[in-house]
Amino acid sequence: MTESFSARMRAETANLLERILNLPFNRELADGSLEPARFQNYVIQDAIYLLEYGRVLARIAAVAPDPDTIALFAKSAEGAILVERALHASYFEQFGITKEQVAAAEPSPTCLAYTDFLQASVARDGLEVGAAAILPCFRIYWDVGRRIAAVTVPDNPYAAWIDNYSDQTFGDAVLAAEAAVDRMAEAASEAMRARMRRAYHRCAQYEWMFWDSAYRMAGWPVRV
Repeated sequence: MTESFSARMRAETANLLERILNLPFNRELADGSLEPARFQNYVIQDAIYLLEYGRVLARIAAVAPDPDTIALFAKSAEGAILVERALHASYFEQFGITKEQVAAAEPSPTCLAYTDFLQASVARDGLEVGAAAILPCFRIYWDVGRRIAAVTVPDNPYAAWIDNYSDQTFGDAVLAAEAAVDRMAEAASEAMRARMRRAYHRCAQYEWMFWDSAYRMAGWPVRV
């Protein structure tokens, strides 16, 4: 492979990244005008998502073939569960979200579909496909965070979110995950790389859907 897997995926999803940046949620988050209720809904859904994302990362660590890859994804799982949830805890207080609200919340249709797809990508399709599937969350959040940081307004009420995802420490974790998946892709067959590519593309689509559904505060259209 003359081009790394992650570089190829970034190129193939570049237009989708621009569409994500142009979603009302991210435009309004950047200028500080996002309605608190929409952000509350996003934070609650993201807390649900991160718990499952952490489990997926832990599964990848469990089936990784070498100590460095095990350590990388185990540390990433810890980050998803502890570090990013700590950020959410500060937003729970700032925006008046109670623990009871979070405990009672159900995953939205998009959140459930996304996390189930991630779980299936590891359990059904194996290490390489599962590792490719988790990359868009890493990469897109860092790209969105940096792009918003470059244009945001002073005293933005969402500054902590922007700072977290534009930070180079987070970026280093993104680059490390991409490098690990690139090594898997280099050793994989062409058929396996095609499956990894499809998983990456699907999860990039889910990223768009997650922000869009959070902004629309989309729930289940029917109840039992």
